[in-house]
Amino acid sequence: MKIDFDGVQAFVMIAELGGFSKAAQQLHITQTALTRRIQKLEAYLDLKLLDRTTRRVELTAVGREFLPQARNIVHDMTTAVERLKDMSQRAKGNFTLACIPSMTSHVLPEVIRSYAAQHPDNRIRLLDGASHEVHAAVLSGQAELGIAVQGEKHPDLSETVLFADPLVFICRSSHPLQASKSVSWNDMRDADLIGISSFMATRIFMDYQLAKRGIRLHGNYEVQHHATAMNLVAAGVGSAILPSSCFQEGDRPDVRKIPLTHPTVKRKVVLLKLRRGGLSPAAQAFHEVLRELSARL
Repeated sequence: MKIDFDGVQAFVMIAELGGFSKAAQQLHITQTALTRRIQKLEAYLDLKLLDRTTRRVELTAVGREFLPQARNIVHDMTTAVERLKDMSQRAKGNFTLACIPSMTSHVLPEVIRSYAAQHPDNRIRLLDGASHEVHAAVLSGQAELGIAVQGEKHPDLSETVLFADPLVFICRSSHPLQASKSVSWNDMRDADLIGISSFMATRIFMDYQLAKRGIRLHGNYEVQHHATAMNLVAAGVGSAILPSSCFQEGDRPDVRKIPLTHPTVKRKVVLLKLRRGGLSPAAQAFHEVLRELSARL
């Protein structure tokens, strides 16, 4: 059934203001145009809603019965449209973001703080998982945006490089290499490294560089997440090779971050979204904040 909203709105306005002249002024149309709207609505309903004389306008019995429902129709439609306009103009709303856990140490909190300052009423649902899980969440529509490590490209995903994140050596200040300005991959030969799960992109990069030099991973511990490795390093269990973005000097007492060179290995952190369709206003606003801040990294 096709609802004649213009006609319903005209009917409500006439009923509330008591006449065609005031209603036409309120709707910013001519009385002739207003009359046509009422005539069209009554023809569609095959019912008379208004009795109009030269002196007054009165509602028919059917019109009086219909008025409360008509008010609800106009109110609901007006409210819905205003909400959508508000979302568009002020980027209001909620959205879901999928993100690799390593970004939640420093990069993502800074982005969220900036976003929240500009859009304090918006809500973000965060799905944190491995890079392949982030890809899957965006592809399935669970998340509008994803922050992941660059990998094999998917034809349905748009991918934007945010920044290059070098792998670094993390150790306690008591470690023999702690005073070094930089360390090489060959220096890892005797390092007691805490392993990262083979499902993580960091482990793939690390294993490749170690294998090229015939170095086998030493250490009795393997963890799923970078944060866990960082906790074990801080506790003196061992050292680790982690993305630089996971740690800033001063985060933990007695823990050092040393550049890992020869070669410097960088993972590329990318922003993902579906190629088809657009982003919601809330997600688009976050996208812009993230791109702006990542340019400074």
